[in-house]
Amino acid sequence: MALDTNKNLKLYYSISEVAEQFGVSESLLRFWEKQFPQINPRKSGRNVRQYTAEDIEQIRLIYNLVKVRGMKLTAAREALNKNRSGVQQTSEVIDKLRNIREELLKIKRSLREFE
Repeated sequence: MALDTNKNLKLYYSISEVAEQFGVSESLLRFWEKQFPQINPRKSGRNVRQYTAEDIEQIRLIYNLVKVRGMKLTAAREALNKNRSGVQQTSEVIDKLRNIREELLKIKRSLREFE
């Protein structure tokens, strides 16, 4: 039986992996932990942060509010507290639109090769 190296099977992610995934610094993630109680990674014996898929989803929502939409931290915190499901749906729609845009750009580049 072959080893499955699928990243989705991983239970915990290091802070460096999460920071790289979002293109932010590790210190920003630690700062967001203090500002948003929704982010609560597990800490090992030596205080090494271990993020779960749920933690990463929370970070994705906060990233969308703060970095993509340009909200202040207090406004993002209020948005998450008041309308969490709406924020989550909006974030999912934005992610899907980004993926569609990337696919369209790939198609456009491949069509230019045929000209």
